[in-house]
Amino acid sequence: MRIVFMGTPDFSVPVLDALVADGHDIAAVYCQPPRPAGRGKKDRPTPVHARATELGLEVRHPVSLKGADQQAEFAALGADVAVVVAYGLILPQAVLDAPHHGCLNIHASLLPRWRGAAPIHRAIMAGDAETGVCIMQMEAGLDTGPVLMREATAIGSEETTAQLHDRLSDMGAALIVQALRRLPELTADVQPEEGVTYAHKIDKAEARVDWTRPAAEVDRQIRGLSPFPGAWCEIDGQRVKLLASRLTDGTGPAGVVLDDSLRVACGDGAVELLRLQRAGKGAQDREVFLNGFPVGAGTQL
Repeated sequence: MRIVFMGTPDFSVPVLDALVADGHDIAAVYCQPPRPAGRGKKDRPTPVHARATELGLEVRHPVSLKGADQQAEFAALGADVAVVVAYGLILPQAVLDAPHHGCLNIHASLLPRWRGAAPIHRAIMAGDAETGVCIMQMEAGLDTGPVLMREATAIGSEETTAQLHDRLSDMGAALIVQALRRLPELTADVQPEEGVTYAHKIDKAEARVDWTRPAAEVDRQIRGLSPFPGAWCEIDGQRVKLLASRLTDGTGPAGVVLDDSLRVACGDGAVELLRLQRAGKGAQDREVFLNGFPVGAGTQL
């Protein structure tokens, strides 16, 4: 099929690769514009932009698709379908209608649960037992369109957003390839009104750990916010990101370290901190972290 691909971050790259590998004609790749990054604040292409360039594909990165010129340029591509995954711009109706089969979105949740910007984070933070990916026919509403295909997967008890992100990206890539092969025979199921939830964008204000909360909630916060923005606390006056954890046995005053292996008491139960990052340092597994920054039993976090 002749496809316009629309995506921006790392999550979208395996999908682009899968479409190319399956022999589709990629008419153009749309992504967010390069933005300043790194110490030098030089413009850096997005992951999709970089990968598309490696593949020799035409890249377009308009700031908006609301203008008549941009919409005409999109329509002129004569696409059979547009595949959209974490693109980052709202698509006007003229864009949604331009491809022969419309625009298909790969969404990282089991719709209608977790519509919106941060479905992977929110699924872990809410303690969901499973999540998945949906192939959705896009319409004007926020992730409201009918679903063509879906696939579920269990969320691991120690899985972080980073780990689940990579699994769902690969699942989405495989599922969109299947969907395109079967497109004429697929039935679009309207999303039910019951069970709608919204995955609001993560606010950095959510990241500080409140040790008076139950251990299960603290553990989900740590895993759900890893690696970005990263749940954090202060240890001996230094801000430390907490990037991996698991539930463990133990009781004590909230936020007090119970032993020499970073077992920390919460309001109810305890968590074990498995991966940490000090300001200005790289992320480290617990044993390496403790070698350079000992944290003894009785320390108040």
